[in-house]
Parts: sequence; structure tokens; C-alpha cells
Amino acid sequence: MRLRYSFRLYPSAGQRSVLARAFGCARVVYNDALRARETARSEGMPFPKTGDLSRQLITEAKNTPERAWLGEVSAVVLQQSLRDLDTAYKNFLDGLKGKRPRMGAPRYKSKRDTRQSARFTANARWSITTGGKLRLPKIGDLKVKWSRSLPSTPSTVTVVKDSAGRYFASFVVETGPEEVLPEAAPEVGIDLGLGHFAVLSDGTKIDSPRFLRRAEKRLKKAQRSLSRKEKGSSNRNKARVKVARAHARVADARREFHHQLSTQLIRENQAVAVEDLAVKGLARTRLAKSVHDAGWSAFVTMLEYKAARYGRTFVKIGRFEPTSQVCSACGVKDGPKPLNVRVWTCGACGTVLDRDINAAVNVAKAAGLAVTACGARVRPGLVPAPRSETGTHPKPQPVTTGRQAGISVL
Repeated sequence: MRLRYSFRLYPSAGQRSVLARAFGCARVVYNDALRARETARSEGMPFPKTGDLSRQLITEAKNTPERAWLGEVSAVVLQQSLRDLDTAYKNFLDGLKGKRPRMGAPRYKSKRDTRQSARFTANARWSITTGGKLRLPKIGDLKVKWSRSLPSTPSTVTVVKDSAGRYFASFVVETGPEEVLPEAAPEVGIDLGLGHFAVLSDGTKIDSPRFLRRAEKRLKKAQRSLSRKEKGSSNRNKARVKVARAHARVADARREFHHQLSTQLIRENQAVAVEDLAVKGLARTRLAKSVHDAGWSAFVTMLEYKAARYGRTFVKIGRFEPTSQVCSACGVKDGPKPLNVRVWTCGACGTVLDRDINAAVNVAKAAGLAVTACGARVRPGLVPAPRSETGTHPKPQPVTTGRQAGISVL
């Protein structure tokens, strides 16, 4: 399978200027190609091919006074910019055909975009020096902070400048079956939620770090400072970078937590089952900030590709499985329950069940994993107060069931 490894770059002042030129040239070629195709479409002309655009917008444009500066950067960067436009059109058309989620039509790139990138393939003859630096054509040797070794020789490298002004080198590598882990006996079902980030079918509960909630005070201060600055001023740009860095710290912490937890689950279990959550629907409710803060989609994606990489089994069950309505001990379904019911007693067999652990066991059973319901047996404990009693919302809110929303919340 193909994987992407990212490492932090520390270019010098001169190299940052050269990289900015490469980003700008790639953007101009992209916009020129998009303009040519949109013009042809509006006039009813045939769709211009990539080869014709390359000859017209790169090779011939370098000989004109208006685009002579395109020759100051590697031609591979410009060619890859055209490939990016082809990919954008393909994704747009595949979305219209129903082959993938719908995406908007390609749009023009702005020089004010806070994220810039340039890609180099093997044809650019980039290399990693013996001193551990990244050598790029017409740019020079860039200092790289290597946090780990690459499993194989990379095929491409993309230099990315993010909103916080940081530079990264993103390598694409191929991995083989040599990374398959030895077989492990445990199989686990996972119930994702907000009160606890994840509850496992063996009874383990993993607290939600709530990275965004904990950083809200610092983010609020930075955002207020940004709002006071005059638009277009240098001080406003500095304040914008501070806000972007604050958000980057939150995103990095969340991503690190997802990587560590997903790797641990994949290494310790032979099979992992999760529920297909309606994240887009939940993102339109009053729980939107907490849902985005949890980052369930990114975590599930990590579980899926790591399971394929290390030879594990990954199963995703349907979002409409009644995992909170069925007793994991006897299998009797006794209907939906309000969110404030965290512990309940089965009316058929008398088993005292924890709502989240019971859901995790049912997730594993629905996926066909070999698990038991012993972990769902708990002592009766204190039940958290309903939301209507906490004073968060001044107006009465309708009570919905946790399984309808696809989550378990306190």
C-alpha cells in the first residue's frame, strides 16, 4: 500500500523566497489551465488535453515576456500543477456520477491562500543527501527534522507551507507485506462517544481529551487580538499567524492522540469493529463543536489503513444497528432510551448493563467478532443529571436517543 510520511522543514530566508516563487508559479499554471478549459467549455469547444496545455502554458509561455519567470523553477512542479487540475476535474465528475461523495467544481487559486504546496516527482531528480538534507532542484538543500526512518525509497515529495507558516516535506512511499504483525487473540468492538472518546467491548473506557475545549481560552484571546487589527496591515497578518499556530497546536495534539490510540488497538487486537457514525449530521446540531473536537472520522480512517497495513481485520457496521437497545447478554431488544440513562437493567434476564460497554459489545457481535458480554456487567452507580437540569440551555430541548444520533454522550 502507499503511505505518506510528513517531516518538518526548516528552510533559510533565501530558500523561503525561492519556495514562494515555486508556489506562485505552480498556482499561475493551474489558474491558466483552468481558465483555458472553462473558456473552451463556455464557447462549446473541445476540452483541452493536458499535453496541449503543457505545451501552450509551460513550454511556449516561457518564451514570452509575460511568463518568462516560469523558467526560474523546476518544470516538474509546473507539470504536477496540471496533474492536480486533472485530479480536481476527475473528482468533480466522479461525484456527479455517484462514484464518490460530491465535490465542487475546480476553482481558481489565490495568492492569499494560507496553504501552498509544490510537488516533485522522480523526474525532478531530487534526493536526500548523506547529511540528511532534502536536495530539491533550483531550491537547494533543505534542513529536515527526521522523526523516523522511511520504510522504502519515496516516489514523490511535496513541500507544503501551512496556515501557521510551517514547512513540511511529505513523502509518498510503498510498503509491502513485511510489516504484517503476528496474530493476536483478542477481538474488540469500539463504541465512540463524547463523554468517553472510546469504550471497548472488554470494559475499557478511554477518556476524551477535549483538546479544543481546553485551548478555548487561548484561542479566544488570539482571535480577539486579530479582530482589532486593521485589514490589510502587517500587524493583522502577524495576528492571523498567531491564531493559525494556536489552532495548529490543537490539531497536532489531536492527531497524535489518534495515532497513538489507533496503533495500540491495532497491535493488541486481531480484529477491530466500529460503528459508521453520521458525523455530517451531528455536525449540524448543538453538539457540533464537541463532535469536531473528537475527530471520529480521522480516527476511524487511521484504524482502517493501519489494519490493512499490519494484517488485521477491520469491520464497520451500519449506523442503524440498535446497539444501545439490545441486551448484550440475552439479545432482547427493549427499545430506545434517553441519553441520561447510562446504566439500565434488562427486563428479560435481569442483567445490569453499562450503556456504553453494552453498545461496544453489540458492535463487536454485529461485526461477527468472538466476544462475550461479561464486560457489560457493572454495578449500579450514580446516574448523571439530564441535560435539562444542567442549566446549559435556557429553553427546553427535545430528548433524542443516543443510537439515533450514532453517539453516546453524558
